[in-house]
Amino acid sequence: MPRIVELEPHVADLIAAGEVVEQPASVIKELVENSIDAGAGIITIEITAGGMTYIRVTDNGSGIAPSDAKTAFLRHATSKLRDAGGLEAIGTLGFRGEALAAIASVSRIELLTREQGAAEGVSLALEAGTVTDMAPAGCPEGTTVIVRDLFFNTPARLKFMKHDRTEASAVASAVLRCALSRPDVSIRYIRDGQTQYHTPGDTRLDSCVYSLFGRDFFGGLAKVKAGDEAVSVEGYVSVPAAARGNRAYQYFFINGRAVRSLTLQAALERAYANVLPSGRFPSCALYIATGFGNVDVNVHPAKTEVKFVSDKQVFDAVFYAVLGALGATGATGAAGTAGTAGTAGTVGAPGAGAGAPGAGFHARPGNTGTPSGFKSMSSEEFRNAYGRNTSRAGRIESGTAPGYGAGSHVHPTHERMNRPHVHTDMLFEPNSQYTALNPQLAEAALGSPEAEPGASPGPGGGFRVIGEALKTYIIVECRGGVWFIDKHAAHERIHFDALKSSSFEPMPQALLSPVVCRHGAEGASLLLENVELLEKLGFGIESFGEGSIAVRQIPSEIDVGDTETALSGICDELRHGGTAEPARLDNILRMIACKAAIKAGKSSSFRELEALAERVMSGEVTHCPHGRPVSFEMSKTALDKGFKRI
Repeated sequence: MPRIVELEPHVADLIAAGEVVEQPASVIKELVENSIDAGAGIITIEITAGGMTYIRVTDNGSGIAPSDAKTAFLRHATSKLRDAGGLEAIGTLGFRGEALAAIASVSRIELLTREQGAAEGVSLALEAGTVTDMAPAGCPEGTTVIVRDLFFNTPARLKFMKHDRTEASAVASAVLRCALSRPDVSIRYIRDGQTQYHTPGDTRLDSCVYSLFGRDFFGGLAKVKAGDEAVSVEGYVSVPAAARGNRAYQYFFINGRAVRSLTLQAALERAYANVLPSGRFPSCALYIATGFGNVDVNVHPAKTEVKFVSDKQVFDAVFYAVLGALGATGATGAAGTAGTAGTAGTVGAPGAGAGAPGAGFHARPGNTGTPSGFKSMSSEEFRNAYGRNTSRAGRIESGTAPGYGAGSHVHPTHERMNRPHVHTDMLFEPNSQYTALNPQLAEAALGSPEAEPGASPGPGGGFRVIGEALKTYIIVECRGGVWFIDKHAAHERIHFDALKSSSFEPMPQALLSPVVCRHGAEGASLLLENVELLEKLGFGIESFGEGSIAVRQIPSEIDVGDTETALSGICDELRHGGTAEPARLDNILRMIACKAAIKAGKSSSFRELEALAERVMSGEVTHCPHGRPVSFEMSKTALDKGFKRI
């Protein structure tokens, strides 16, 4: 066995730095927290090249005494903790004395600082943790720290850094959290010479949130304020209509510290359990105040995770505070009313008609339904109003559709059994899912129009579609039993196979108005870095400010209302590695296929049911893209047993 030796100080410092400094965003978080602890009221953050080559943080805080300048860069040197007793009630953001030492060990640093009221300050230069120059200097009161060439002496870590845009997005997220945590501090973030964020620092939470996220986001928030002497909760949560496709906009703060907490996340989302559908998440900026002794922040080197003395107490405080805020907006009822309750006047609900073809035409009061007025209608309304009436009327008049005359009560299924030679196009009814702009997917979903539906030999021979149950399952009689087909799962598989086909080419639909999607700085950067992949899928996107993208075209198979959710799913996949590997691409295609497929709970025409049943009963479609079976059989024997016939 090799002998045990003590690591050299330099190597130990590099290992310790890896726990605190993961990327430029980590550096900025630590420096800004130091500035806040120093009592700064104004903080300016500047970066270039994503922060890898240049970071500058300037504040007007208390400054550092010349005699303490060198000591500040030693490991475990701090002005915020004196003994073990202080760990029981930590009120500062920093306390370990590791941040400056860790940053200095992997970069080149310049420090310029002057104490409040001092005649002069001091400048200090370090390289890889070693002081190279120190001298008196004239400078403003406060502290300026410049970090250059991050990880210049650690190639192993440098090679794991991402594109400058991605790193800059992570920096923006870190700055945003710091700015949100302290509305009383004015924070300006400058990237490559352009100001990205600037908070007023007027102590008002509403103006802080507004300045960081804008009017649209702020217009979809409800105020939260509740609590008792033990735990108080204040801040904002989104109304149900402004829910998003991911958790990127959930911000939690404990005693002014930005944290990640599954307890707080679960409490928030539990309050929305009855008003948000699966896959939609609330946004929030929640500030929880409790005694310093009730929370342990000393559980992670980066101080982003905490433990509570009583998880239940904090959970209940957040849950009931959010529930009360939703109740004030009238949004605590059943999920079916979540989209309407309490949303009057709400600004910026995601995808609320933006970019929908024809969304600009509305009927005037008094003209609704008249030939002289315009009216937006869904595909179902269009089908009911025009599709069936005009198509069948023409066929009845021409005498080509016997059995559909006035007063006829023959069910289409029974009538079809008596007319075995009627062409399939006579049963076709307009449907947005099948008359898509993309002919490849339309053909894949419906099959050849000349084929005789229901006549294909399946595993048990011929079949007959009986109808639809619960607007979800197709009931098919096949030799020897009854089959139940999940129409959404079957249609999803058909779309997935078509998308994966080497001959598939997307047919994008241009939007009249772009849909603005807000995925956070990091998410927007990931999507913009993968523009070529998105174009291959039929999306057309461009930057729309920090953390937002404008979607100008989408695949024809996806509804406009699903745009943000679809891109959120793609963003989540890209976040897990950032490259379009085959497995990851399959996940993206599954998600698009799911959005494009017929939704369970929505009625389908008899022609659609036949087309799907034909693909399933022929054995072509057996499982959905997620591996679930699309059909199962109930044999005649099982039915006879159920009715005690045998």
